[in-house]
Amino acid sequence: MRRRPKHQIPTKYILLSMTALCILAMYVSFSLNLGGGPLNSIAGAIFEPMQKGINYAGTWLSDKADNLKNLNDVMEENEQLKEQVEELTNELNTIKLEQYELDNLRELLALDQQYSDYKKTGANVIGKDPGNWFSVFTIDKGSKDGIEVDMNVIAGNGLVGIVIDVGPHYAKVRSVIDDSAKVYGMILNTSDNCIINGNLQSMNEDQVIEFSGLNDSENKVQIGDQIVTSNVSDKYLQGILVGYVSSISEDSNHLTKSGTITPAVDFEHLQQVLVILDKKETGSD
Repeated sequence: MRRRPKHQIPTKYILLSMTALCILAMYVSFSLNLGGGPLNSIAGAIFEPMQKGINYAGTWLSDKADNLKNLNDVMEENEQLKEQVEELTNELNTIKLEQYELDNLRELLALDQQYSDYKKTGANVIGKDPGNWFSVFTIDKGSKDGIEVDMNVIAGNGLVGIVIDVGPHYAKVRSVIDDSAKVYGMILNTSDNCIINGNLQSMNEDQVIEFSGLNDSENKVQIGDQIVTSNVSDKYLQGILVGYVSSISEDSNHLTKSGTITPAVDFEHLQQVLVILDKKETGSD
């Protein structure tokens, strides 16, 4: 029996190798234009589609690469735009805050000029009791700054309230809307007196406080009339605007009238106030 060579190469591998060599030779011949005739024609028939396919694949890959680069550029630009939007938003918020503070300062300046007969000092609101309204709040000025109990406090367009407690560097203010507040008021057009009572419930419901005990037998008081502090008030200086008549009705005794007042001050957004350093010295409201 004949023994097979130990290292004989299988026929299928030889065939594959020969095929690969033929294809390579045909491709080189076609690419370099070596020879001609049938070989060149056969090579062209075989390799032209391959070249077209390779060119198409190359073009497709190039387009995808360009698209990917463009996408990366767009994403980078988008991030830059987001940063610019954030910067502009922060700048706008800063401008709005500065404008709001400027408007407050302008209001205080106008109020200072309106009540120019009184000596005043400005203060910042630094704390408040719980709730929506600045009914009782704390300011950053105290006895070291000349603040005393019963000094009147103004802001916005008129009366805020009165100082009820003082420390060396702070003071507490009770506003006219607080439930325990009572102010003697006067209708500016008629000089008729009334009693103004704070009412947080009516502030929550309709943004108004109440007045009572108004003598208006000739029915002269109208909606929108100004109510100021009365000369008969013991603690509040005369003539400071409290608010505007928003409703009025006759009492059951048919002698007096009651109603509501829209305050002249925004008691939801107090930030700065003016404390009048002049005060009435005796009695209590």
